Amino acid sequence: MKKRRSGLSFHEPEKKKHFPVLSEVFVCLVLMLIAAFIATVSVYFFGMRCRVVGTSMEPGLKNGQEVLVNKFAYTLMAPKTGDVVVFLPRGNEHSHYYVKRIVAGPGDKVQVKDGLLYVNGAPSEWITQTISDPGTIAEEITLQNGQFFCMGDNPEDGEDSRQANIGPVDKKDIVGQAWWHREFGEEKMGLVH
Repeated sequence: MKKRRSGLSFHEPEKKKHFPVLSEVFVCLVLMLIAAFIATVSVYFFGMRCRVVGTSMEPGLKNGQEVLVNKFAYTLMAPKTGDVVVFLPRGNEHSHYYVKRIVAGPGDKVQVKDGLLYVNGAPSEWITQTISDPGTIAEEITLQNGQFFCMGDNPEDGEDSRQANIGPVDKKDIVGQAWWHREFGEEKMGLVH
């Protein structure tokens, strides 16, 4: 049995050194690297990048902007009016990707009358500019099951579903939903809406 000394002791017991701040920083760095890896893998396996061609989606999207496309978005849910989508017209793999807004869906009636786009007899909430060329919808058409009518936000510039060579877009020809954009050569980024 050890004998205990009585009296005062000026010797402090040695404290264990803890590095909580360094361990937290390390954990944060590891989590950020994991998140960056998952994001990169997701973009390349479940998504893609494409570049906006032309000015038909101005002012929201400009010529040359990169758009990230969520190819997985429409496997669980159907495209809806107002979505900005990327598609190949009539499935033509030799064409460039089109970036347009869905203005009408299956069963909707579409027509350009007096320079305005009408969907189901009411002016469209998505395209409010005057349209000088009604194209194939000078007379009212009804979209079939699985068809979507896609137009640019700036309908006076560019091709869209009004032209006979594009027409209503079949769901199978929609590559995915445009969900993030980046201006070419700049660091401006934002959600597509």
